[in-house]
Amino acid sequence: MRDKYYINLNDKEYFNALSSLVSKRNKLIQSGKYTDGVDEVIMKMKKSKKKKFRVSYI
Repeated sequence: MRDKYYINLNDKEYFNALSSLVSKRNKLIQSGKYTDGVDEVIMKMKKSKKKKFRVSYI
């Protein structure tokens, strides 16, 4: 079984990550390569739910 990893992104980081993936996908399409891996990650990001949490500083 694979380990699951979670990342916390604010709105700006989320937008930057998504736009980078779309840019990478466009470059792969232009070069005639498969985009399955990038498409899968984009779909996972789009389906992800926003969750509020509190950060406690010690």
